[in-house]
Amino acid sequence: MFDEDQGLYTIGTVAELLQEHPETLRVWERNDLIRPDRTGYQRKYSGNDVKRLKFIQYLMHQKGLNIAGVKHLTAMYSCWYKRNCKGGAGANQNSLVSVNEAKECWKIEGTFCLVASDKAEMCNACEMFKNCTGCAGCYLG
Repeated sequence: MFDEDQGLYTIGTVAELLQEHPETLRVWERNDLIRPDRTGYQRKYSGNDVKRLKFIQYLMHQKGLNIAGVKHLTAMYSCWYKRNCKGGAGANQNSLVSVNEAKECWKIEGTFCLVASDKAEMCNACEMFKNCTGCAGCYLG
């Protein structure tokens, strides 16, 4: 089975795929919008990294956000750097799962983030948040 979180693609391949300059991807990384795997000095982007980058492009090019705005918004996604994120659910889906229609899913286009069912799913309860520097003010909303 294919691991969506395994770094497979070089920066050149991803830049070409997204039609962005490689330096743009480096700027986004320096601003902590994306965290590709590293093998020495070489970046390796995963399938989920590509999805995150497409979502960053969408926020910048379609919604008009700058890097600070994207950083602020993605901080509200408890699963932004989480491995094995399951993705969102459709708003019109007949399901017992609640979705937040104000929060588009970064992973699956056309879906929305799931509403946290308990505090364990909240961003400020996760280990990554506890160990993160610069994550103050992060919440699931």
